[in-house]
Amino acid sequence: MLDGSDGTMAAAIVQMSCLYRGMLAVRATGIRTLIPGLVPLQFRAFSVRKEPELEENPYFSKYQDKIQKLRSAKPQEYKARVENRHKAKKDVLGHSKQAEFVRLMEQELEQKEKMAASDGESGGFTKNKTLDSILDLDKIRDKTGEEIAELWMNYYSTKDTISAVIPTPMYELILSRSKSCQMFLYALPQKEGYEFFLGQWSGHELHFTSLINVQMHGENAPSQLILYHYADLKDQKGVVLMTAELDPKNITVHQAQCLANQVQLFYGTQRKETYRLVETFNQHPADFKHMLVIAELEQSGLGSTAAPGGS
Repeated sequence: MLDGSDGTMAAAIVQMSCLYRGMLAVRATGIRTLIPGLVPLQFRAFSVRKEPELEENPYFSKYQDKIQKLRSAKPQEYKARVENRHKAKKDVLGHSKQAEFVRLMEQELEQKEKMAASDGESGGFTKNKTLDSILDLDKIRDKTGEEIAELWMNYYSTKDTISAVIPTPMYELILSRSKSCQMFLYALPQKEGYEFFLGQWSGHELHFTSLINVQMHGENAPSQLILYHYADLKDQKGVVLMTAELDPKNITVHQAQCLANQVQLFYGTQRKETYRLVETFNQHPADFKHMLVIAELEQSGLGSTAAPGGS
């Protein structure tokens, strides 16, 4: 589901592989080797007639010889593999235990906030970017929220980025939730499966980076997409203006739009079950199931917005 299908979903794939029955046998108790170092014949060519799970596995015949050799030559290693298999089989498929991962990201957020407080920098692609650096606020003072919204969307319609105009009530709900739930895991549809991105709030900015990027670089993982929300006009005009900066080497405009849409889906929803995923990720990360994010995304139909240019 990630690029190369070998990233964060690796654990789930291992769990899936362990759900296949068979390929293992348990040695009968009470039988010992007659001479130290020699393996009884029944161990070297053990019967599987009483192991129906082995026979049901479509790959058993392919690996039968290797299983027998491992069991007879290295019984301790064989036993360890059996135990690991049963342990993995008990795990729920799609169950993501990432409490430690969340703590790591919280530490990163605290470091960013300390840096911002000390030197006044936002840590985004463009430092200290303000609304008046984009719009002439004096010239729009007499315009309505609808007129400003039209100007904003027209301005960005010819640029390689995304933009939005968010009604004040909706943004206040999103912002309020972002303060108690600063991070969330988003699923970005690709041609073959999904790629996961971590979204992390810092004030009015929302930073995204791929989960595999976090796994590779840890706390030094760079932002690949930043959503900037300008709340300067939210009280007088009833709108919050949003635009973004993205790293075109790692994310397309269509993909950025899909991630931005998901912010409203998960943080701006009135559906308790949907927002509960955000709360679970932040407050009970051991209980978070990333497959439910995909289910919500597919149910909403937002996944189609990332289809063009998907990798």
